[in-house]
Amino acid sequence: MTLPPAPTSQNSAPRFYLRPGLLLLVFLGGALGTAARQALGMLFPEASGVLVSIFIANILGAFLLGMLLEALSRRGRDVGRRRSLRLLLGTGFMGGFTTYSALATGTMQLLRSGTMPWALAYPLGTVILGALATWCGIAVGAKWAARSPGGRR
Repeated sequence: MTLPPAPTSQNSAPRFYLRPGLLLLVFLGGALGTAARQALGMLFPEASGVLVSIFIANILGAFLLGMLLEALSRRGRDVGRRRSLRLLLGTGFMGGFTTYSALATGTMQLLRSGTMPWALAYPLGTVILGALATWCGIAVGAKWAARSPGGRR
């Protein structure tokens, strides 16, 4: 893997991902997303060893992320307000709301408890339904962007 070139005198502006304001957006979004996932965990307790809330968060997050990124990309380049929304909601909130680590941990717990059908269905179902949810989110985002002012058809 090669690293991007260091800024030169011609391009001395810091890379956008190093700007403190944008990092703060990701931090705030991540904190809110994590809190939302925790609240979901309080609403949907564990059932038969399956973390229902993590399953819901991952599927819902896949849908919302697909919708958000499609709608933003159809509205123009990733600059200004669109970049800020992508970082706050996409990278931050959805990054904190969804969680691969909890999916992996839950799968291992199911394997250890000897519930093989759930141990197979939980991760496979999450990935398959997550992909389908993302596709649906992209379709909804495309329609939403086309109908809203400034959206491209």
